[in-house]
Amino acid sequence: MPLPVKTMSKRDRLLTKRKRPETLTEREQEILQLIWSGLKNKEIADRLKISVKTVEAHRANMMKKVRVSNAAQLLNAAIQEGLIQIR
Repeated sequence: MPLPVKTMSKRDRLLTKRKRPETLTEREQEILQLIWSGLKNKEIADRLKISVKTVEAHRANMMKKVRVSNAAQLLNAAIQEGLIQIR
């Protein structure tokens, strides 16, 4: 049984935090699905009526949350974690 957060050491809290990636927002999940569909940032931006920079920011946030460094790793992690629907 895990210790309550208050009684855990700082190191243990950091390790616990690293084990569990943050959940993706609905918008990030939507963008992740569009990346999986093969759309480029510009195409995603046009479809969602947002800027390319916003798409890039969402992609960067997702990669940080999932702890990966490129889109291929992001998609691989998303498949393993069940974050995207494979059709």
